[in-house]
Amino acid sequence: MLDPAKRTRQRKRRIQARITSSRSSSSSSSSSEVMKKIASCSKIHLSTELLAVDFPTHFVKSISCQICEHILADPVETTCKHVFCRICILRCLKVMGSYCPFCRYPCFPTDLESPGKSFLSVLNSLMVKCPAKECSEEVSLEKYNQHISSHKESRETLVHINKGGRPRQHLLSLTRRAQKHRLRELKMQVKAFADKEEGGDVKSVCLTLFLLALRARNEHRQADELEAIMQGRGSGLRPAVCLAIRINTFLSCSQYHKMYRTVKAITGRQIFQPLHALRNAEKVLLPGYHPFEWQPPLQNVSSNTDVGIIDGLSGLSASVDDYPVDTIAKRFRYDAALVSALMDMEEDILEGMRTQDLDDYLNGPFTVVVKESCDGMGDVSEKHGSGPAVPEKAVRFSFTVMRITIAHGSQNVKVFEEAKPNSELCCKPLCLMLADESDHETLTAILSPLIAEREAMKSSELLLEMGGILRTFKFLFRGTGYDEKLVREVEGLEASGSVYICTLCDATRLEASQNLVFHSITRSHTENLERYEVWRSNPYHESVEELRDRVKGVSAKPFIETVPSIDALHCDIGNAAEFYKIFQLEIGEVYKNPNASKEERKRWQATLDKHLRKKMNLKPIMRMNGNFARKLMTKETVEAVCELIPSVERHEALRELMDLYLKMKPVWRSTCPAKECPDSLCQYSFNSQRFAELLSTKFKYRYEGKITNYFHKTLAHVPEIIERDGSIGAWASEGNESGNKLFRRFRKMNARQSKCYEMEDVLKHHWLYTSKYLQKFMNAHNALKNCGFNANSNATLEDPLALEDALESQDSMEF
Repeated sequence: MLDPAKRTRQRKRRIQARITSSRSSSSSSSSSEVMKKIASCSKIHLSTELLAVDFPTHFVKSISCQICEHILADPVETTCKHVFCRICILRCLKVMGSYCPFCRYPCFPTDLESPGKSFLSVLNSLMVKCPAKECSEEVSLEKYNQHISSHKESRETLVHINKGGRPRQHLLSLTRRAQKHRLRELKMQVKAFADKEEGGDVKSVCLTLFLLALRARNEHRQADELEAIMQGRGSGLRPAVCLAIRINTFLSCSQYHKMYRTVKAITGRQIFQPLHALRNAEKVLLPGYHPFEWQPPLQNVSSNTDVGIIDGLSGLSASVDDYPVDTIAKRFRYDAALVSALMDMEEDILEGMRTQDLDDYLNGPFTVVVKESCDGMGDVSEKHGSGPAVPEKAVRFSFTVMRITIAHGSQNVKVFEEAKPNSELCCKPLCLMLADESDHETLTAILSPLIAEREAMKSSELLLEMGGILRTFKFLFRGTGYDEKLVREVEGLEASGSVYICTLCDATRLEASQNLVFHSITRSHTENLERYEVWRSNPYHESVEELRDRVKGVSAKPFIETVPSIDALHCDIGNAAEFYKIFQLEIGEVYKNPNASKEERKRWQATLDKHLRKKMNLKPIMRMNGNFARKLMTKETVEAVCELIPSVERHEALRELMDLYLKMKPVWRSTCPAKECPDSLCQYSFNSQRFAELLSTKFKYRYEGKITNYFHKTLAHVPEIIERDGSIGAWASEGNESGNKLFRRFRKMNARQSKCYEMEDVLKHHWLYTSKYLQKFMNAHNALKNCGFNANSNATLEDPLALEDALESQDSMEF
């Protein structure tokens, strides 16, 4: 026998199971009752009790609607293969949501289809009893409407009568011609009203009627969307907003398309725009869209303005001077790219004119100052893609619009100035090539056409319509964003190990070490060209050494004009590398023992790396970079290094050297030193002389008869450049360097997996990434996120108008 306690537990389980089953049955029955009330079709659909034959229950279920349980009238089939009356399912979808009432699978009115012909023939052949009391006939369902038309007086026959003899189809399922036929009387009435009251605006009358119908049924969300469409805003996001989201989140075409389809399936609305709409928005932002003209026309440059991405090798043969050109290069035409950049900044330029009360300014040209940058990216090898074997190194040439001024009266009025000149967001790519920056022949072959366009633009004026007015623009090009290696390459100078230490003056390394401070800028592009001609022709028939001394290190033909200046980023890196070497030598006390072995020097470096990692969390690196240089050049680092140096006197010398350097550094790093660090600027000459004095006395063991290139430039040329240009930091190559990592990311995420096409895709995406027009939308998006509004949340998907309004109200262009 069972234990009483066990029997009690079993009884409780049975009772609980009955309660659960009764609950589930009651909940399902209640939901079916709700759906029947929503359908409300008892007066127009036939009950299954009118079937002439007593069919099996399962068959009756298959030919009856699963909402109202009547015989199917105008049946439709969902994607999940459930069959309903058309009116019933449409009413349920409108009230209960876009999913199948039977299995909860996502379902939309546009997904409804007519069942198979065999099913319809079986359904129409069913015999039903006439519901009229005075009639006892049985007719097929197909002929039921025709039969019932003879019982117009009978109240029991209140079913939907279709005079055509077929089940009456819903208006939305009809063809356009049939819809016109059914609604022709209503259309004529609406047209007559519109002609009489609204000046013939039939569209506005129909939309207003629809809006009032939605408001009457409390369907305010749909009404708001319709109202937005009527006001010209649309219910979804604009294509430009979707393009900004796609570019700034690094989504590929396929990833964006998946997101677009998913959001559309979940919400039932088109919030994000399809890819073809984004491609149309791209065209406006890419070079080659806006018409323009040059006066006089550019020499050796086509007058065609519809020029997009072109092959960097176009017009070149397979080899240049018997040198094979094994590279892939893509670029924009320089003038078309500048026009696109100006039109992208149109709002900023016009706003700047309004600020200066120059709204109606129609006179002489706008002067546009352009910073040019070029740099090699080192190794960019990828393990995918097919195509020709090309070097796995890349070179980028880019430009930044720094400022735009107008000659008004006797002064130049500034209408635009780049707030963040070293940001990758304003550094626009012009040319990408898979080539080694040390490959002089390939570099000249690719960049020479670009430089020819630049030279032609110097002596011409651009005519471009902006703000509805045809305006003229003149361009000033300043090639400052080059590191020392590339300056020597493009200006035809010997490499950085040359006796001629400087790219700004003619000093040799020995002269620079003996006179650390007092030098002036003497080199120029024109002078380098003249010296190259002397080097090439040797008119005085001198020996190699005499000729080399005459031309001061010029050994090749200069082909790009650069401004004699210092690149602030590479100046920091070069100086940090030298301080890193000084720290090692101080640890080894080289001032006492200058003849240390190579093994000892390696040991000093290992000791320094270990200590910096422990104290400053600085991990050892193979090659000095900007981040390591910033962390290394601090007072805290000097204090940590002093722990490894026994001499107190050397502590003081090292601390003073770093202190002087940190006082000088803001002068060449800041965008506007006269405003940002006026005290440091005034004291620069004194600090540089004291720094030079320390190098020649306390650190004589390192700097007797020699000095590094960047120490020389830092001590000798900074004040002169600041006096000439007003800044060094604003003209640095940092924006171009920051764009290098974007190149790698775009190549990985957005480019087609083929070497022949990837450069084109990377160039296009990178250009769009720098668009100020798109940055405006992303700035608004970030502002919403900071306020606790997440663009990926359901709130955004449910109410895209909120995001659109926020984007339109955002005026700032800063990203």
